[in-house]
Formats: sequence, C-alpha cells, structure tokens
Amino acid sequence: MRNTERSAALHARAQRLLPGGVDSPVRAFLAVGGAPPFVERGEGAYLWDADGNRYLDYFGSWGPMILGHAFPPVVEAIQRAAERSTSFGASTAAEAELAALVVEACPSIEMLRFTSSGTEATMSAIRVARAFTGRKYIVKFEGCYHGHSDGLLVKAGSGVATFGIPGSAGVPEEIAHFTLALPYNDLAAVEEAFSAHRDAIAAIILEPVVGNMGCVAPAAGYLEGLRSICNRHGALLIFDEVMTGFRLAFGGAQERYGIVPDMTTLGKIVGGGLPCGVFGGRADIMRMLAPLGPVYQAGTLSGNPLAMAAGLATVGYLRENREAIYARLETVTAAVADGVAAEAERAGVAITMNRVGSMWTWFFTETPVTDFSTALTSDTAAFGRFHRAMLESGVWLPPSQYEAAFLGIMHTDEDVQATVEAARSAFART
Repeated sequence: MRNTERSAALHARAQRLLPGGVDSPVRAFLAVGGAPPFVERGEGAYLWDADGNRYLDYFGSWGPMILGHAFPPVVEAIQRAAERSTSFGASTAAEAELAALVVEACPSIEMLRFTSSGTEATMSAIRVARAFTGRKYIVKFEGCYHGHSDGLLVKAGSGVATFGIPGSAGVPEEIAHFTLALPYNDLAAVEEAFSAHRDAIAAIILEPVVGNMGCVAPAAGYLEGLRSICNRHGALLIFDEVMTGFRLAFGGAQERYGIVPDMTTLGKIVGGGLPCGVFGGRADIMRMLAPLGPVYQAGTLSGNPLAMAAGLATVGYLRENREAIYARLETVTAAVADGVAAEAERAGVAITMNRVGSMWTWFFTETPVTDFSTALTSDTAAFGRFHRAMLESGVWLPPSQYEAAFLGIMHTDEDVQATVEAARSAFART
C-alpha cells in the first residue's frame, strides 16, 4: 500500500481554503473515489507526490506534456525569459515568432491572437463568428467541452458529465437559448437545426476528435459533411483543437483529416504547459477584432513572455522532429491502449477502446462509443475501481471515465509493459 499521509494532510488543508480542495473539479477524485495525491514534481513520464510515491503519468497535465515533464529545452527557455521579466504588458518579438509557427502548422489560420486559456480562445472565437455573420445561434455537440464560458456549458461533457451536472447553475436561460446542442456524429440532426433556424446560425463549433466525453472519433464523412453544411448556409466552421492541436499531427486534427475550418482554437501544447490559448482563422474574419474592427477582446497577460518562450521551445521541437515523434507516438500509444484492452478481454471485463493517435479511452461498456449517449453507457463504478487499482500500482490515469488519456515521447516500451502488467493485476482484483 502507498503511504499517503502527507497528501492527505495537504488535501485536508486545501479543503478549508479552496472549494473541494481543488482549482479544477476533476482533480478532486470524487468520480473515482479515494483522495488525490498532491504532486511535488515531475520528470519525463513520471510524477512524484508529497509522500515520495512515483507514478507513470497518462494524463500529462490533461494534454500539454507531449514532450514530458521538465523537458530541458522548455525549462531552459522559460528560465531565460524569466530573467528578462515575467510580464511586460507590451509587445515582444516572441509573439509573432510563435504565431508564425502556428500558421505554418495550420495553414487555415492566416491571422491569430493569443489568450491565456482555451476558455478565452473559444469564447472569443464565438464572439467574432457572431459579429462576422451577424447571426446569434451556435451549434455545439453533446459531450464536447469548449471551456466554461456561459454559452458553451450546455451539455458540455468533461467534468460536467463527470459530476452529472446537465449544464451549470448561474448560466441564464437567455444565453443558453442561443446554443443548439446536438448529438455528435449525426449529420441529419445538423441539417434539421439549420432548416429550423434558417439564416440564424453563426457557426458550428466542435472538437474534431472529442476528448471530453472520453476519446471519440468522427465517423467517416462527418467532418466533410459539417464543412459542406457550413458552406451551403453561410455559417463558420470552428475546430476546437485545444486538445488535438499539435497532438494528432503537427497540424492537429485538421491535418490528419484534411479538413479546412474557418476558425481554430488552440491551447495546451501550444504554450508548452504554461497558460496559453490561441484563436485564429481567415484574415477577413480575424480583422473583425479591435483595433482593426468592432469586436473587442483583450488580456493583460495575453502573449505572456514565459508562455511564448515555452511554446516556441515546444512547437519548435515538434516541428524539427515531427516525422519521428508522431510515428513513435502512434506506435507506443497503440501498444498500451491495445495491450490493456487485451487484458480486459482475457479477464472477461467489458471494454470498448477508442483511440486516435496519442489520445485514447478505455470505456467500461460493451457498446461502441460514438457519441455522448453511448459514452454514458459506461460502468463508471467499474472504471473507478480500475482507476484506484492502477493508481495503487503506480499508474495514474485521468480520474474520470469521460476524459481522454494522453501519451508523450518520454513513455518507453518498458513503461508500456509495466502498464499492461498493472492492468492485468487490476482486472484480477476488480
């Protein structure tokens, strides 16, 4: 058994000061049971908690750590930037340098703006889309999470699904009214929405590969169908690639699937693990932003020099080594995802495994998971038991059935074997 005495004491103190003892709900472990370890440091594929326990990390700060924790070039870049000051509130050359790398990776982005979070990025993209089209309604999909801004918390998956909340208290009905939440992978539902709200829908926003109801891939022809619908109806197609950007390919899901969105949001990897978001797209759309146009958006720490330095080091490394990195990620992720699924089958445990690139989910259900309703057929109690058993064996999975797992270049073949063996033991116990 792990010693958890110090983590437990830290959690008790945090609960007196922070709601639930956390600054993001899923960290509380309420969905899987047990008390969350308190992390002291990370290196490569591993985390160490306050009691000295080491864990193999498969959530990677929820996606950013594609190069591993404390990756030396990223640490050095942050240190050099910090020596010159942590913030200026003025323009720096690094902003345009990182922007150029983003545009190279995603040619659909002709112009962009940095924010401090993915939530800010998606909120701002929606505002620009409404201004550009002169329309009010937004189509989103059940189980897709686009941050916690009011209009996007409707059937938002992720932590909202984890805690069984249908939306969020504090969101006025007048705002939620303009968000049309449809089933993912259902083109007929989208056609019906556009027929019912003719010339009133500003944009479709979606995770092109969903990570916030667990990993769910688009059905064949689905993304192409959405692109066609937007073209016919004069609406914008927004890809929320906060999670998939630089992960599924250097150019994200839009490169992997060959689809050109009108706007894109990014986060996580683009900031090298520091608070950073991006929204961008066609130049004619982005020129709606002040100071060029009438849409106001601002942020004191947008383009923060530390985040720009970390982003340049991370994205630059991915760019220079893209062929080897993405081939390796594909191979190692397949080995761990398929290996654990095979152990479940041997143990007679019902598992549906979904994987795209280096993100995946083991759903505890026999039902193929293609949308939010099928994701909800999962046995969350069984997942919780599995999660606790894996954590006891030193493997830290995302503490929710409805969150994708992630892998990075630092995970080794030996790590994969250790994970499969831990799963074999976990299935035997659960």
